[in-house]
Amino acid sequence: MTDEDAHGDAAAKRSDVQELRARLAALERERARPPRHYVRSGLGAVLIVLGCLLAPLSVVAAWAADQVADTDRYVATVAPLASNPDVQNAVANRATDALMSHLDLPALLADVSPADRPRLQQALGGRLGDALESAVRSFVHDQALRIAGSDAFRTVWIDANRRIHSSLDKALTGSGGGAVQLTNDSVTLDIGPLVDRVKQRLIDSGLSAAQHIPSVHTDFTLLRSDQVGKVKTYVRLLELAGNWLPVLAVLLVAAGVLLSVRRRRALVAGCLGVAVATGILGIGLRVFRVFYLDRLPAGVSPGAAAAVYDALVHFLQTTVRMVIALAVVVALAAWLSGPGRHAGLVRRLWTSGILAVRSTADHAGLRTGPVGPFVRRYRTWITWLLVAVALLVYLLWPYPTGWVVVGIALCLLFALAVAEFLAAVPPSQPPPAAQTPARTPA
Repeated sequence: MTDEDAHGDAAAKRSDVQELRARLAALERERARPPRHYVRSGLGAVLIVLGCLLAPLSVVAAWAADQVADTDRYVATVAPLASNPDVQNAVANRATDALMSHLDLPALLADVSPADRPRLQQALGGRLGDALESAVRSFVHDQALRIAGSDAFRTVWIDANRRIHSSLDKALTGSGGGAVQLTNDSVTLDIGPLVDRVKQRLIDSGLSAAQHIPSVHTDFTLLRSDQVGKVKTYVRLLELAGNWLPVLAVLLVAAGVLLSVRRRRALVAGCLGVAVATGILGIGLRVFRVFYLDRLPAGVSPGAAAAVYDALVHFLQTTVRMVIALAVVVALAAWLSGPGRHAGLVRRLWTSGILAVRSTADHAGLRTGPVGPFVRRYRTWITWLLVAVALLVYLLWPYPTGWVVVGIALCLLFALAVAEFLAAVPPSQPPPAAQTPARTPA
């Protein structure tokens, strides 16, 4: 073989090597380049957005279904109103107006017997002549306020709501009649039993003319707004949706995450979107409260109206805070378990801290015994088991709040820290794979 032939073979080999290197570089570039799934990613984003938009509606639907289906829950919601001073004063004013409209003041003194006259004069403050109407009104109001502040009124209030108002549907749609009805854009409660008790108290105090008052059925306004008649249709639809709407919202977000190419990032974005949308609902409840109280008609107590509004939306606001807390916890967990640089730094700090505690315990003579190797061997299964237990506790909790979610997350974090502590290998102890077998005597 001549030198020219050898030189040609070398050139050919170099050409082949360069071609192979070019192909290898092209394959590496194709492997490094993420696949483009525009349609799939776009559909996933649309589903996540729909789920986020349905999140606040789901909260309202859960509130409507809970208040309508659970009588005990509704009673627990309205029971504190019986002890509210503003509500008691408003109820006393309404009962006073109803009774005063049926009292014949000119015939009041004529109907009073000589034996009852001193007692009546003492009850009215000695004013049987001048300012009779003012004195009687003040006396009736005092008696009504005493009844409204007694345990008897609280019992009447709770029993009426439990027996007659068995579902919130009667208040929101006006169906079914009963003590709670929706008329002329107002949610009203019949306080006739309270008026009867005040009437009997007046008779016992010497106001014999009160026995001629017929049975009075007067309404106490629980909620009044020009928008109630319009909103009740939408609330009825949300009531029918019940707990299915929250499930649909969760399924939409989950489907969007599964269709996304970067699922972890999509999960974080979806959870944060749910938190933001639900937070807007919470802000809207606060803003609507201000507008509602500013537009109350004349004669309605602002304090009583505020107390009624706060009681009715208390569970709704609690659910808003719970959903925000849950979404933030899930987003934070997804971010910390990801491959990001900052998430990895947090995990390394976490592991280093637990390893330092384990090393200190090991130097102090504390040993894990056979528990350590067992936890180290099944650490993955133990981690998922702890997560499943935390999820089960959340699902079985009757009415979880935001603090309940935070508490469950902290308990799970503590359990994971204990598992990591038991599975950690102290620096003074070599790893199981690095241990050298003991020498056997010859």
